[in-house]
Amino acid sequence: MNWIQRKIYLYNVTFGLFMLDWWERCLFNTLMLVLIWFIVRYITDFCSRIPSQFSAYHSPSPSPDIKFPK
Repeated sequence: MNWIQRKIYLYNVTFGLFMLDWWERCLFNTLMLVLIWFIVRYITDFCSRIPSQFSAYHSPSPSPDIKFPK
């Protein structure tokens, strides 16, 4: 058994997939991939917004064109 087969076996045993049919394993793996995709997408979107939020809140002085309500 090579390294990749051992990791696949460990994944199947850890999550209990070894007792499922092939189509149930496929469905579970698809749901896991979609979940991971959403998490990665959210993290990258969040990290791309950090510089703009930082510069908006930590600007050296407010612009003279901004009128604050009283």
